[in-house]
Amino acid sequence: MAAKQTEPVTVISLRKLSLGVPEPQQQKELKTFTVEDAVETIGFGRFHIALFLIMGSTGVVEAMEIMLIAVVSPVIRCEWQLENWQVAFVTTMVFFGYMVSSILFGLLADRYGRWKILLISFLWGAYFSLLTSFSPSYIWFVFLRTMVGCGVSGHAQGLIIKTEFLPTKYRGYMLPLSQVFWLAGSLLIIGLASVVIPTIGWRWLIRIASIPGIILIMAFKFIPESARFNVSTGNTQAALATLERIARMNRSVMPEGRLVEPILEKRGRFADLLDAKYLRTTLQIWVIWLGISFAYYGVILASAELLERDLVCGSKSESQVVVVTGGDSQESHSPCHCHLFAPSDYRTMIISTIGEIALNPLNILGINFLGRRLSLAITMGCTALFFLLLNICTSSAGLIGFLFMLRALVAANFNTIYIYTAEVYPTTMRALGMGTSGSLCRIGAMVAPFISQVLMSASFLGALCLFSSVCVVCAISAFTLPIETKGRALQ
Repeated sequence: MAAKQTEPVTVISLRKLSLGVPEPQQQKELKTFTVEDAVETIGFGRFHIALFLIMGSTGVVEAMEIMLIAVVSPVIRCEWQLENWQVAFVTTMVFFGYMVSSILFGLLADRYGRWKILLISFLWGAYFSLLTSFSPSYIWFVFLRTMVGCGVSGHAQGLIIKTEFLPTKYRGYMLPLSQVFWLAGSLLIIGLASVVIPTIGWRWLIRIASIPGIILIMAFKFIPESARFNVSTGNTQAALATLERIARMNRSVMPEGRLVEPILEKRGRFADLLDAKYLRTTLQIWVIWLGISFAYYGVILASAELLERDLVCGSKSESQVVVVTGGDSQESHSPCHCHLFAPSDYRTMIISTIGEIALNPLNILGINFLGRRLSLAITMGCTALFFLLLNICTSSAGLIGFLFMLRALVAANFNTIYIYTAEVYPTTMRALGMGTSGSLCRIGAMVAPFISQVLMSASFLGALCLFSSVCVVCAISAFTLPIETKGRALQ
């Protein structure tokens, strides 16, 4: 009888043991991961190569549209008999359009997605670029190029998409390599200009330059929306589908568990940039962006001006120039001159432009080993020095050498600040941070033409000292930035 009473107890204890078996499985089901975890687990692969090629090609289009003004300036100066300030005004208005739209596109990208804004900006830019080739007058040319500037400002979303998909250890290597695409665009437009302008004219150059942008629009369908953006808006399923697609392309695996991320209602607010946590960083970044852009476009336009006007050692050429009045040519010393680029001038521009890639290996090493801040401070300081060296009376080869190094240094500056800005801000305000920085950057670009194309004609040394002083201020700002982003996960 006693044995029969103990039997149920044995059964109950066995049931307790069987209930305890699934506990590890339950714990496994509770595992979670974030987008950052997924990106790091999947690693670098075929998807990132396609991403690098397609999003990097946005730099080709942007470079062609921006550099177009430098190679077309002598022609429109001649065709419409423009003064120096009128030529400079064209570039200024392009960057004014860029400045106004950068903030707007950044705000919209943080709210509605990076991919949509990138597509809209490319459609906008290609449309108005084509219209520019039919400009009947100087006023129409200025207006339509301003609209192109508005469209080009949205191209920065391509860099943000690249940044948000790249694993941490690859960002410091892959993002600087994007400079290759900007270099390709710059060389392409200079090469095309040397062939097209003397034969079929500048209007056809603009039409041909619009083709890469139109082709690239069709390639965007292969690139998904940022998974970080989707998850920040609560669209976890879309983010998960994107990450799984990347894992398949890379022949990798997803982390175990469930994708989770806090849904953030407050996204893309300008006030967040000036929050106590980011106030000092934001203000110093703005100063650096403004100065780098001022120096970069100053070098580009100064190169063209030095070649067109022969302002070596601060003295104008004594050679006579040709003026077009009522269809007839006559010799004159008028500022409204026709001095078109010779083949040797195009060669000089190509050589100095190649300089943009010259320091890329050193720039990559500096970014990854010295850190973003120190690397930027060093290259900005060297930029200030080489601006002053331009005043040394030297041969044509010496001038080309100085311009070569300047282009290399200003390109390295842009590389580093692009990476730093994309890394320092969290996902909810990354596009807005890039947009506002890009907008402030264009103030420097708007002022640069009047220094390179107007002040430089009056006081060569004065213009160089101004460029150099701004670079020194930027070097100090870079060195004292409060946050180092080297090796830091995206927030």
